[in-house]
Amino acid sequence: MPSTAPTLRALVGAILVVLLSPTVHATDDANPQQTPRDNSTTLSGIQVEANVAAPTAAYAGDQVARGGRFGVLGNQDAMNVPFASTSYTDTLIRNQQARTLGDVVSNDAAVRTGFGFGNFSQTFTIRGFQLYSDDIAFDGLYGLLPRQLLAPELVSRVEVFKGSSAFLNGISPGGSGIGGSINIAPKRAEAQPIARVGLDWGSDSQVGASVDLGRRFGAGDAFGVRVNAVHRDGNTGIDGEQRRVTAASVAFDYRGDELRVTTDLGYQKQVITGGRAVVYASGLTAVPRAPSARTNYAQPWSNSSLEDTFGVVRAEYDFAPWITGYVAAGAHHGNEFGDYVSPTLLDRAGNATETRFTVPYIADTATGEAGVNMHFDTGEVSHRVNVGFSALTFRKKAAYAGSLDPIQTNLYAPTYVPVPAFAYNVGPISDPGITGRTQLRSVAVSDTLGFLDDSLELTLGARRQKLHVLGYNYAVNGVDGAKNAEYEQYATSPVIGLNYRIAEQWSVYANHIEALTQGDQAPETFNNRPVTNAGQVFAPYKAKQNEVGVKWDAGTVGSSLALFQIKQPSAYVDTSNTYVVDGEQRNRGVEWNVFGQPTAGIRVLGGLSYIRPELVKTQGGTNEGNDAIGVPRFQANAGVEWDLPNVPDVTLSARAVHTGKQYLDAANTLKVPAWTTYDLGARTTTHLEGVPVTFRLTVQNVANKGYWASANGGYLTQGTPRTFYVSASFDL
Repeated sequence: MPSTAPTLRALVGAILVVLLSPTVHATDDANPQQTPRDNSTTLSGIQVEANVAAPTAAYAGDQVARGGRFGVLGNQDAMNVPFASTSYTDTLIRNQQARTLGDVVSNDAAVRTGFGFGNFSQTFTIRGFQLYSDDIAFDGLYGLLPRQLLAPELVSRVEVFKGSSAFLNGISPGGSGIGGSINIAPKRAEAQPIARVGLDWGSDSQVGASVDLGRRFGAGDAFGVRVNAVHRDGNTGIDGEQRRVTAASVAFDYRGDELRVTTDLGYQKQVITGGRAVVYASGLTAVPRAPSARTNYAQPWSNSSLEDTFGVVRAEYDFAPWITGYVAAGAHHGNEFGDYVSPTLLDRAGNATETRFTVPYIADTATGEAGVNMHFDTGEVSHRVNVGFSALTFRKKAAYAGSLDPIQTNLYAPTYVPVPAFAYNVGPISDPGITGRTQLRSVAVSDTLGFLDDSLELTLGARRQKLHVLGYNYAVNGVDGAKNAEYEQYATSPVIGLNYRIAEQWSVYANHIEALTQGDQAPETFNNRPVTNAGQVFAPYKAKQNEVGVKWDAGTVGSSLALFQIKQPSAYVDTSNTYVVDGEQRNRGVEWNVFGQPTAGIRVLGGLSYIRPELVKTQGGTNEGNDAIGVPRFQANAGVEWDLPNVPDVTLSARAVHTGKQYLDAANTLKVPAWTTYDLGARTTTHLEGVPVTFRLTVQNVANKGYWASANGGYLTQGTPRTFYVSASFDL
């Protein structure tokens, strides 16, 4: 770091050097005047760049990591990139006894969780936009993880990137992630051997066991293996709901001087019986109060079986001290079968109707990436150049069936009935045919230019993307249906980011980056009137983000403050019956996060988020200026851990999560009340027969508050009831 602030003259001079000095000098030991810097794109969990803080290193308290994966830019220290992110560690996951990814990201004031449309998948709202569970990355690649739920026992870090990311990660298969993305870093063998066995219990009768084994071996500990497994079964805190999960993962890695290879394999099966689903609304004049926290308005025979197998192989090779190539390939197979029941509210008294809806769903994904990273200098300016290619092929099979006669029920006094017979069937339930294919291809090029001894870095780049989506009729008599839709478009996603380390502890940044989603196709009719441009295929929608922020790293404590604006286009049929892309959701907001250990024995984790989610350029001015559906303006988190003084190895914890009011409709007539929940915890470590054992107690939603947690998507998700978790972890 320079000892004094840069002058405008120095900056202008540095830029002139870039423009006027064509000579490229590869950084190596033969040129002692240049600062050696490894350019390699590091593998998740492996840090080979010696002169920056390892992304796997954590702030004091080991709840938040110092960095993570930033797409094609690789693993980076968060202080050195012009973007906002928070990476939650395995230690936090274990200490909070997280059962889902939603439990982990609930620590972030910028993120809230709901359920998927008609199933039990978790959806995440980041900066006011939905991120589907289908669109969560695994070691930097989309399409590999289980589509609905993931056992946290398989996770090393949950990396939450806040903001649009089409350049960094490419377009997601489901087209979500406008306001942010999540990457899962797999567990890998660490320097010290791990042999951990866990037993746990959760209310009402969830009993589970887990194992975590890891070891390095060979010359210089070049080889590593890590095995994780968990099984848990029983009733949850919701009346009549039962969940069973079985999951396992195996990770191999090799760390050579020039070659590094990782292989991650996983299997998971989750079965949910009597699962409480989301709630839809029809013709309401006001949102009914949420039922008691334990009430289950699903039918006891409703169920979902989710089975997934996935894996990825990644390698990188140093061709020279200044150039590294990388390649990765992965695959996923998912098999789901669900018998779903979701009530539709009819009035404020809680009266509702339900029907049976049965869906088999089979998904196969193959994905990969390859590229090269280079580091070199032109005069006094350093360059980190990345050229990368990515590809994803996705195929889905589906059918559906259901009942027609509505089940009359009430949210506050549910009615339970026998399984109704199917009234209709579309496609073979036992052997569904192909209903969709997706092919995504992209090429990304970027250069991070470093000025003033790399204290000032400018990132410029673009990703050229191709989207090819095909739809097919449902199969009939075992024969796949004919193609009924095709979408093929190209789009370019740019990025420009500036990061300046004004001091060792401070950095300021700014970025312009975009998100990308598949454009619509104009419908044939609207309100029984023909649409003038029926069948027109629209280019992919580009959501544009501008952001500025500041980050502070005091060693034991970290904090960040960001101001952002995201504009997402929307489409509608205008007064001339023409389908146009003219509307817009504009989210303007500010975020503040803080984490770490400000003083010995006390750890903090929290933040604030304020968003103005405004609808603009609406059709005929209807709902102009209203809040977007399901986006609270204010969210806040406050978490603290306290090591009791003079009491060895005893820690108490508490967390408060607040979410402001939100709306269920674009007209803003259906208001969902604000809510606040409180969690408590305690843990202690002792020795039994010389074996270290950590006992943990967690109580979620201590007050057993019944509340609507989310209205995102235009439907209601109810929050979980008071739930107790107790566990014992043995470090053998």
